[in-house]
Amino acid sequence: MGKANPDDNARSQRFFRQAIDLDPTFAGGYTGLAWAQLQAGTVFITGSFAETQTSAEALARRAVALDDADGEARSCFSQALRHRGDCEGALAEAERALTTTPNLASAHGVLASVLLFSGRVSDGVAAVRRCIRLDPRDPALASRLNYLAIGLYFSREYEASVEVTKRTIRSYPEFPLPYRWLAAALGQIGRIEEARQALERALTIAPTAFYLYVHQRVPWMRPEDYGHMLEGLRKAGWRD
Repeated sequence: MGKANPDDNARSQRFFRQAIDLDPTFAGGYTGLAWAQLQAGTVFITGSFAETQTSAEALARRAVALDDADGEARSCFSQALRHRGDCEGALAEAERALTTTPNLASAHGVLASVLLFSGRVSDGVAAVRRCIRLDPRDPALASRLNYLAIGLYFSREYEASVEVTKRTIRSYPEFPLPYRWLAAALGQIGRIEEARQALERALTIAPTAFYLYVHQRVPWMRPEDYGHMLEGLRKAGWRD
């Protein structure tokens, strides 16, 4: 799953299902499969977004039911709640995860995403930096770096956002989400030719993901943040 491409995501799901088959009482199998499904449904957009979200949330709930002190399970459940727009519930679960395991990188990473999309941008940036510092080899590092780029974009630190998105793309060229933020950030600082190239790449590498995030507002994004993203993309040359 940490390779952040659709083929390896599909392989990871098969292994997690095997883990569940081998031991249906092991919370980690359900947590891993839920993480992989969330990645598939919101990054690579394989299958129905709504169905994938429902399945992943059910798996995360099962993991928490099996071991309510498992910080990884709580973190995953938090992410599932955030994806359906329940930021209050997601924040509560992330905080519970950190209560049981204060140095759990994934919990700080999920907390960062909840804070960023709740308007607490500086707190979110601090949380994602903490996450990366705690585990620089986090299997979800591509997503963590993307959160950092988003936080910098929301803070209007566009140059810094460009640098982080470029770093993410170098390490994970098949991970589609940073291309959109790169285009928007470049558009905001007037580097139009580069912005157009990034926009074209975003549309080419993952048109379905672009449609999900741009042509409609996902449940966890506030209207003002959505408008801010569209502003940058329009400056990059995108036309609705």
